[in-house]
Amino acid sequence: MENALVIGASGGIGSAICAALDSRGVSVAGLSRSGDGLDITDETSVAEALNRFDTPFDLIFVATGALEIDGHAPEKSLDALTARGLADQFALNAIGPALVLKHARRLIPRDRPATVAVLSARVGSIGDNGLGGWYAYRAAKAGLNQLVHGAAIELGRRHRKLCVVCLHPGTVATRFTADYQDRHPTVPPDEAARNLLTVIDSLTPADSGRFLDYAGKEIPW
Repeated sequence: MENALVIGASGGIGSAICAALDSRGVSVAGLSRSGDGLDITDETSVAEALNRFDTPFDLIFVATGALEIDGHAPEKSLDALTARGLADQFALNAIGPALVLKHARRLIPRDRPATVAVLSARVGSIGDNGLGGWYAYRAAKAGLNQLVHGAAIELGRRHRKLCVVCLHPGTVATRFTADYQDRHPTVPPDEAARNLLTVIDSLTPADSGRFLDYAGKEIPW
């Protein structure tokens, strides 16, 4: 791997991925809201940000997302569900990464192996959902998984050496999870980044379209 693009480069996981890649000698380009004014929910903003680049990337890593948006926390029951909360979650956690996939296609090489990795979450698994709740976030991540899986199929027709995957990073100790870290074991961002890059290192085009955790284990859809 010689060059990489990280979307969401200022976040806890995104910045750790950038640092880990840089330590390997990989040339890293990063995009974020705070650093570049990228609004992943706005297609014009996504297109303009990605149009800054001309050279294909060996890795495109999408690390954007949020658990709480505008004070709307994960729902414990249907009573807490709102149309706005659902729409905001889909806009940021599903539609945004899909727009990145749409406009990043020209930055995917055809003559060499490449990877597009999108951060998802285990709670987006329908098959693994035995607790209920967290309606908007779960549904948005499930939608993201479907969008990425479909993109993997389409992109694979022209990019035979490409792997497109959804990755679950585990519960990472970031501002994103600050109010929920007492419920699950956490890992620091640098460890999460190393784990995710180890998985990425092992991927081949035969893995494209899969939903994997930080240890490379399959997660049910």
